[in-house]
Amino acid sequence: MAEQQKTRVTVDIYGQQYTIVGTESSSHIRLVASIVDDKMREISEKNPTLDTSKLAVLTAVNIVHDYLKLKEEYDRLLQKLQKEKDE
Repeated sequence: MAEQQKTRVTVDIYGQQYTIVGTESSSHIRLVASIVDDKMREISEKNPTLDTSKLAVLTAVNIVHDYLKLKEEYDRLLQKLQKEKDE
């Protein structure tokens, strides 16, 4: 079984450098890092006293919340599509 090509990208998230290794394109990895950075900065503006660890956890909670809402909407649309197909 062939191993997928790994991409190594250094990104900046909330003032810290991270090297991220993955199978996605470098542009995809940079986009993900940019979204995380933007969300951390957004939350930090509203909660300036949070330390970085708490800010990171709160950011993760917010991003997972957004993901679950999108997944629920996707599943709802799939069910609607299947129902229309069955009719």
